[in-house]
Amino acid sequence: MVFNVNILTIFPEMFPGTLGYSVIGKALNKGIWNLNVIDIRSFATDKHKTVDDKPYGGGPGMIMKADVIGSAIDNVLSTNKETKLIYMSPSGVKLNQDISGQLAHFSNITILCGRFEGIDRRVLDFYDFYEISIGDYILSGGEVASMVLIETCVRLIPGVVSNVDSIRDESFTASYGLEYSQYTRPANWRGLEVPSVLVSGNHKKINLWKTQQSYRITKQRRPELTNTADGDIYE
Repeated sequence: MVFNVNILTIFPEMFPGTLGYSVIGKALNKGIWNLNVIDIRSFATDKHKTVDDKPYGGGPGMIMKADVIGSAIDNVLSTNKETKLIYMSPSGVKLNQDISGQLAHFSNITILCGRFEGIDRRVLDFYDFYEISIGDYILSGGEVASMVLIETCVRLIPGVVSNVDSIRDESFTASYGLEYSQYTRPANWRGLEVPSVLVSGNHKKINLWKTQQSYRITKQRRPELTNTADGDIYE
């Protein structure tokens, strides 16, 4: 199954951007996933191709117009009725690995990228969008956020990352949340040595060390991800 992504934006030239590089870009070139970028402005009907207007009730900035965005969405739905509609928003559910894994199982998703002060709320209510945030901060638009979401989904698709163990052992995928510390050659760098257990050849001890490291790092930096009831054996 090919993973199809539709992007609704007023800046189509921003894509594929970072999605055109590394394993994500290679997968795009191989046809493992498809990217369809749609210019919202092309659905504006006036000669100036206006996509925004002043907010009702007053307030700063401009709001993207429901009629223009609605036409763009209708165009997507005319050929992809089952597409999953997503809006990148600081008010949305915070993105995590579980959400990415769920979305990666869809054959078609459509991501709406807002600009200015946001979009007319009626669009989200009428089409029943799923709102997603990538963190507690503000960006100038949804394009960069959408690239983050897409990459987290695409790399979970079979055939994108060649070593499946890499995905299994990553932060938020491993049993205790954050990934254990990683090391490579040289064994001694500026007086700092690689933990001896990693060069011992004892895979049982190495696996235990990785589990302990993962748990301790998670407990220190993201304690809400740990199961404290089972934590004593990893202390």
